[in-house]
Amino acid sequence: MDNNILAALGSLDVSALSRAEWIQVGMALKEEGYPCSIWDDWSRNDKRYHPGECEKKWAGFNGNNTPVKGGTIVQMAKDRGWMPCAEGAMAWDDTIEYDGNDGFNGFTPPDAWNPTEDLITYLELLFDKDDRVGYVTGDVWQDSEGRWLPSKGVYDRTAGELIASLRKHPDDIGATVGDWKTEVGGWIRFNPLDGEGVKNENVTSFKFALVESDTLSIAEQDVIFRKLELPIAALVHSGGKSLHAIVRVDAADYEEYRKRVEFLYDFLEKQGVAIDKQNRNPSRLSRMPGVTRNGNRQYLAATNIGRKSWTEWMDYVEGVTDELPAMESLADYKDNPPELPEELIQGILRRGHKMLISGSSKAGKSFLLMELCVAIAEGKKWLGFPCRKGRVLYVNLEIDPASCINRFLKIYEALKMPKENMDSIVVWNLRGHAVPLDQLVPKLIRRVRDQHFDAIVIDPIYKVITGDENSASEMGRFCNQFDKICNETGCSAIYCHHHSKGAQGAKKAIDRASGSGVFARDPDAQLDMIQLELSDDVMNNVRDGNATAWRLESNLREFENIAPVNFWFEYPIHCMDKGGYLDEMPAQGSFAAGRMKNSHSKTADECAEEFRNAYQALNLDGKVTVQDMMEYLNVTDKTIYARLKKMGGEFSLKKGRIIRNDGASKDV
Repeated sequence: MDNNILAALGSLDVSALSRAEWIQVGMALKEEGYPCSIWDDWSRNDKRYHPGECEKKWAGFNGNNTPVKGGTIVQMAKDRGWMPCAEGAMAWDDTIEYDGNDGFNGFTPPDAWNPTEDLITYLELLFDKDDRVGYVTGDVWQDSEGRWLPSKGVYDRTAGELIASLRKHPDDIGATVGDWKTEVGGWIRFNPLDGEGVKNENVTSFKFALVESDTLSIAEQDVIFRKLELPIAALVHSGGKSLHAIVRVDAADYEEYRKRVEFLYDFLEKQGVAIDKQNRNPSRLSRMPGVTRNGNRQYLAATNIGRKSWTEWMDYVEGVTDELPAMESLADYKDNPPELPEELIQGILRRGHKMLISGSSKAGKSFLLMELCVAIAEGKKWLGFPCRKGRVLYVNLEIDPASCINRFLKIYEALKMPKENMDSIVVWNLRGHAVPLDQLVPKLIRRVRDQHFDAIVIDPIYKVITGDENSASEMGRFCNQFDKICNETGCSAIYCHHHSKGAQGAKKAIDRASGSGVFARDPDAQLDMIQLELSDDVMNNVRDGNATAWRLESNLREFENIAPVNFWFEYPIHCMDKGGYLDEMPAQGSFAAGRMKNSHSKTADECAEEFRNAYQALNLDGKVTVQDMMEYLNVTDKTIYARLKKMGGEFSLKKGRIIRNDGASKDV
């Protein structure tokens, strides 16, 4: 049975699968030879589970010409982000190959093998000269099944003593460690002892652990150990069917040793490496290099491979298990650059990217977001920017459901837009059900999966914000949730935030959003709305009612910043300033707005009287032009046109000349 299939199954959320997918899982498990209980236990995590249903379905899975196999489960898991193994580790279907260049002749000891030097090297690598070494050679016994097993052996000699003796008797290891039974071989403990015994409590230094597999071939073990960069001090061929990897764990005490070995074994198991977990004890015996076993040599196959220490290896492990993408060379793309995501809002936002709209109160940010939803659904322009036609989810956190729906209907009506694609706007009303964003996002991702949305609008974010709004680190973690939405759904994440308190006109657009600067700097596109201070003429002559004037400025990561866009907010929609009346109007809170505000003293009647007086003063030869009036009144041409319009039919414009319509062309 393939553990990979079970690992994939364990990553699947049964409650998120359709009934058809659930059936496929059951059919695949039966096809691969698993018992029904596996399917039944997994299915219990779904509220749709009915006792006995799995058994009934299972009995009906009789196979066909195109059976559903275990690969279906693995692919389902992969489609939902599961990876069968960490980046850089052995994949389940990797081929183990040997190229003949492993440094020790394909696990055959070299012709000039020096057993004594093997053992000396081993001792020097693992022990200090005063460390006591435990080993077993001739002291063995046979159990009832005829297996030869080691006894306690020797445990009171130092590494220094052993090395000196080996060098004194270079051609006779037995003179140092004693003769061994040739069909059994010899053992050695890889951690130093106190000379009093061979139990865990007799270990004086917890430097090394043993990794061994009896199920993988020798070649597979070597490739995997190297590929996983285990910090191996000594790799010993056992003379049998395994390699003994003496791995550096560098633990301070037994408790730390136990935790590190448990982590090491669990990591290897997750990479598909079946190892002998009975070797977890620090006082465990391993195969001694330099002796023979059943005519085979126990020899030192390699030393100091992989990472240099446990700490360095943990850096590697973090790198391959952190679920981060692999590093890539730019040269891989020189002839085949990756395709950019399509533009959802032309010149502003790509599909799968993030956009923030910031603005003060009374700007109608929610209405603007709803207008954007309509523009995307219908494939129309939004504030003059073409939108790619698509599906949008609008997450409503603030207003009651009825009000939300009616707002959308009023926006459609005010825009005079046919309701042809309203089914492309989906509303999720969560007022009264809001939870912190880090809790909402997994639920959202589960709900939108396979619904083919192009954008997800969250309005407003203050309802789901977590942490201190003024803390960069906490807001960084908060904004990371929008990345998760984009990465796991492929949708654009669009949201709005309010301005900080106080006047905003003197600030840059990127610095106006409330709280940490992370808000404005995190998204791929930041659009900021600021209200404009209106001159008397524009205020009195251009728009009637309660319309407010706004300017949209940008900070874009993917595109050049847009030219500022001026528009009016007239409930329930925002309208472009097509006449250009707002071009010279300053932002509220700016110095220019302050000067303008202080000069506001003229009523509409006073403006009209000022215009008449100017006309009378200029009408000496019956030719009063717009340019004349601009220079006399020190205003723009737009202001002149606005006053002409506001004064009704009192004056008219013909071929650039201003004509009074009461018949008098010279005097008032």
